[in-house]
Amino acid sequence: MGVRRDLRRAGRRTDLADRSKVQVTRDAQGAVREAGLPPLAPPLTTGSLADLPYTNAAGHPHATALRRPDGPVTAQAFATHVTAVAKGLIGAGLAVGDRVALMSRTRYEWTVLDFAVWAAGGVTVPVYPTSSAAQVDWIVRDSGARYVVTETPQNTATVTTGTAGHPRAPRIWELDADALTDLTALGREVPDDEVAERRATLTPDTVATVCYTSGTTGRPKGCVLTHANLHAEAANTVELLHPVFQAVTGRTAATLLFLPLAHILGRTLQIACLLGRIEMGHFPSVKPDELRPALREFKPTFLVGVPYLFEKIHDTGRATAERIGRAASFDRAERIGVRFAEAHLNRFLGTGKGPGPGLYAAWALYDLLVYRRIRRELGGRMRYAISGGSPLDRDLNLFFHAAGIVVYEGYGLTETSAAATIVPPLAPRPGTVGQPVPGTAVRIADDGEVLIKGPVVFGSYWNNPAATAEVLREDGWFATGDLGALDEDGYLTITGRKKDILVTSGGKNVSPAVLEDRLRSRAPVGQCLVVGDNRPFVAALITLDPEAVAHWLSVRKLPPDTPLAELVRDDRMRAEVQKAVDHANQAVSRAESIRAFALVEGEFSEDNGLLTPSLKVKRHAVSARYAAEIEALYRG
Repeated sequence: MGVRRDLRRAGRRTDLADRSKVQVTRDAQGAVREAGLPPLAPPLTTGSLADLPYTNAAGHPHATALRRPDGPVTAQAFATHVTAVAKGLIGAGLAVGDRVALMSRTRYEWTVLDFAVWAAGGVTVPVYPTSSAAQVDWIVRDSGARYVVTETPQNTATVTTGTAGHPRAPRIWELDADALTDLTALGREVPDDEVAERRATLTPDTVATVCYTSGTTGRPKGCVLTHANLHAEAANTVELLHPVFQAVTGRTAATLLFLPLAHILGRTLQIACLLGRIEMGHFPSVKPDELRPALREFKPTFLVGVPYLFEKIHDTGRATAERIGRAASFDRAERIGVRFAEAHLNRFLGTGKGPGPGLYAAWALYDLLVYRRIRRELGGRMRYAISGGSPLDRDLNLFFHAAGIVVYEGYGLTETSAAATIVPPLAPRPGTVGQPVPGTAVRIADDGEVLIKGPVVFGSYWNNPAATAEVLREDGWFATGDLGALDEDGYLTITGRKKDILVTSGGKNVSPAVLEDRLRSRAPVGQCLVVGDNRPFVAALITLDPEAVAHWLSVRKLPPDTPLAELVRDDRMRAEVQKAVDHANQAVSRAESIRAFALVEGEFSEDNGLLTPSLKVKRHAVSARYAAEIEALYRG
């Protein structure tokens, strides 16, 4: 009950509760068409984010800035490390404005390099470590990066292959081959004053990064983000959330960063932690089986993740219960948790009486049997989390709330420096992606498209004025391509992607995102694609999650090497998938519901070109690959 009790206490503090008063604008029919919040943090008016390590070192030199497996890193030590690497880049010939590509998993060295590139006057170009040679070719060529830092020999080989045809091959350093040591050696003759002079040339409007989109429908586009863009995002989210979370937990905030730093969400989290002097560690994988031991060791007070993480933690809990013959108990704990959290939120928000004695007693029982195990899986100290990247299933959000972990959802794009909206900490509303980040405004266009305006919005796509003109309007509004709606209190709900809307042959408009997100939230579904454009009904292609398959076979004492070709035709497996389909269909009308599905062999992955590095399905590629299976759905 701790986090919920403390939220109530924090909610009674007017200095916290009054920090986010949204302003809404209605149309002639009374519908909310625009919502906005004034900024909580002052804008960056001088200097740049390159100054951040040095500001922290000057004000709190002995405070822990980051935590590594071999011990804490103080603010002073971090600034010293950044300076040494920045000097090396200058010694290697980096000029002010030069681009440096970083191709690595999430690790301490990534953070050092990011700030070192800025301190040397450069621009960082993140590259996913899973990128192909062709993707590296495009990003390095388009951005004009003269320098590349890789993590592994495999990354180095990919860059070498991808840039083989370039007129001038980039200079490459490799982290696993002591890149930072080599750079430090290169900079020994460069005076510290040179770094200070480079930093002094930077302004809030200086380009900080060219961050490439995931490219679901074509070549990735480079979003040009300034130091002011990234500062507005980090500073306002820290000011909104951190005081409340500190009041709730009474602890020094600490988080484990595991999101890819090539993704804008992980990148802005890194900046926010240094800006808010929040202790931060790094972990190179988002795979739950690898991440859980690290969470138990690090014991974060909060996490920023994606729905996949929360789904897998839930699924692992259920799988464990099923192995010991307690699946029914877990399912009841889930149902009780959803009811309890719903009632508790209603009371907290003043819209209901709250849980009755019987529901409290049931919750207390399952807190001993189930919920505390969930908390333990996340390190034991975690009280809140932020989820972004795609919608989190509402019932799953409520399940975690019952377990004592409040999950706040947010929404944003690379073009908005990460979150453009986030659920305010003292007014959780599962099922929405919250209100505008302070300083930002959200508008709903006549066709339902979500528009965003504010200092977090990017200025252009790199080398692509035509694409820029398509999404950045003359009045400053950015057209996201997403569809949504604002409620009476300015909370945004995303209903789908404008370009993904399916129109059945009966004329029904269907947003596949709602169905797909709910499908993926239930085992044994891995990835999926909802189809139905110009068809008589909606259907789905579904892959099986390998971990869920292994568990399913184990519980039924079937051979672990049972061919996938047999499983996709197994009536028992299809019955399990049908439960996930039924769950998805609960969110839509009958005309929009999935009437048929095909289980397909294999996975949608980056390796086979069906997923982007940020795990988004490439709809056209999947539709082409499985054209025969889609046709069969409508012949049967």
